Amino acid sequence: MKLVIYPAVDDIRLAKIESAAGPMSVVNLDEESAAVAAIRDADAFFGKLTPPMLAAATRLRWVQSPTASLEHYIFPELVDHPCTLTNMRGLFGPVITDHVFAYLLCFARNLHLYLRQQMSATWAPIGGESARSTFAAGPGQVSAMDRAHTQLSDCRLGIVGLGAIGREIAERATAFRMDVVAVDPYPPPPLPGINAVWGLDRLDELLTTSDFVVIAAPHTPHTEGMFARPQFQRMKPSAYLVNIGRGAIVKLDDLVASLEAGEIAGAALDVFEVEPLPAAHPLWAMENVIMTPHVAACSVQIAPAHLAVLLENIRRFVSGQELINQASKTLWF
Repeated sequence: MKLVIYPAVDDIRLAKIESAAGPMSVVNLDEESAAVAAIRDADAFFGKLTPPMLAAATRLRWVQSPTASLEHYIFPELVDHPCTLTNMRGLFGPVITDHVFAYLLCFARNLHLYLRQQMSATWAPIGGESARSTFAAGPGQVSAMDRAHTQLSDCRLGIVGLGAIGREIAERATAFRMDVVAVDPYPPPPLPGINAVWGLDRLDELLTTSDFVVIAAPHTPHTEGMFARPQFQRMKPSAYLVNIGRGAIVKLDDLVASLEAGEIAGAALDVFEVEPLPAAHPLWAMENVIMTPHVAACSVQIAPAHLAVLLENIRRFVSGQELINQASKTLWF
């Protein structure tokens, strides 16, 4: 058996791959032309597969993508090929969930506004200083300041996409005692902490009842452009949208229009239709928008986990066991 790697990995990872491969030979290449030649009699491949490589392959049975996302990886000939495709899904749940709750807490506690005020040395409680309770009276009545600050345990979190990341977000939300609902095209059995899991036919119900809507879905032929003006108009005017899924899912022009019209309270985005987001884009100037430059998955924990998935699948392939993270070539996940 033979495994081709392109582009080449570093010597440290290569040594671990060769150890896991055992009797399977490993060819580590930096040039696509060399990979085309080497893949002719290869059984397995790791890295960036190209159409010329696949056309040259005569006995390829397994392809391991180096990424979780597959929209950039899939091409028609690969869809039609009988090889098994595996990806790197499942690595990012904990760190992306951290990022999601950073967004939620910012909105709930107005931190995105207070940070701006801090830059100008401005003391201005949201709700107005005049609403602050006195030491003599105490917080005996609900004030404008109270109403301007949200407690997560009073909120419903709606999750769109209940894969590994969506499930991690739901689990974390239970620690904040949030009411959690979710939609997924393939609803799993009931999960602890999630009050309801619905099919996509009940997306509107999730939108109309949630205080925070988190998109944790992958980019697929069915999710592209899934969130546009009609979806934003179904959300509460007090609700916030969070997208840590894929940029292609949210139509940014429609999101801008809804934000300008006050149809939703705000949005937090780590991914965008166009990246980098152009400097002239109106989202940059909106105080009720938090944006990060596609960094939600950044963590020193990811690279070791990434290698662990690859090594596990190499061992399984050599021993004839079922591979983990098998993906659908037509659905892109």
